[in-house]
Amino acid sequence: FDVKVKEVASPKLPAIDDELAKSLGVDDLGKLKELVTEQIKRGYDDASRTKLKRELLDALDSAHTFELPASLVETEFGQIWAQLTNSMKGQNKSFPDEGKTEDEAKAEYKKIAERRVRLGLIIGEIGDKNSITVSQDELRRALIEQARRYPGQEKMVYEYFEKTPGALAELRAPIFEDKVVDFILDKVKPS
Repeated sequence: FDVKVKEVASPKLPAIDDELAKSLGVDDLGKLKELVTEQIKRGYDDASRTKLKRELLDALDSAHTFELPASLVETEFGQIWAQLTNSMKGQNKSFPDEGKTEDEAKAEYKKIAERRVRLGLIIGEIGDKNSITVSQDELRRALIEQARRYPGQEKMVYEYFEKTPGALAELRAPIFEDKVVDFILDKVKPS
């Protein structure tokens, strides 16, 4: 087929000035630079915290070996497996697409379930022994944050958490975990 080129254009970078800042809803270039700097810093802080938390959880996991309640492991595995298979079904993928057999995947996710249960029990014990709790105010803030993720559906989100048994526990668990991690990190001295 034939193509007739009518025009060739190249992108033009906008001038970095107060006009650009105003087009982005900010008063001036100085304020825009501040906002970008804060956003980059938050990104680095979040990445650093995530890495530190992962290292702490890895250390806790490797430092503790004990018999895990089979029912907790099976429940956790069931939740992980259901989420995985639903996700794969939604993406129209199979285990061979992922380069493993179903049995290999089950063994892998069973280990993940064991780790989660072990860490959950360890974190729970540390939290209980040190009277770490999640306040109603913290839960309320988490619920508001969750509702903000679904603009226009806030009422449905509130109703879900109001009517679904265990839903508030889903909000409470990560807050509790973060508070225990913060508690441990406050006690740890760098080597």
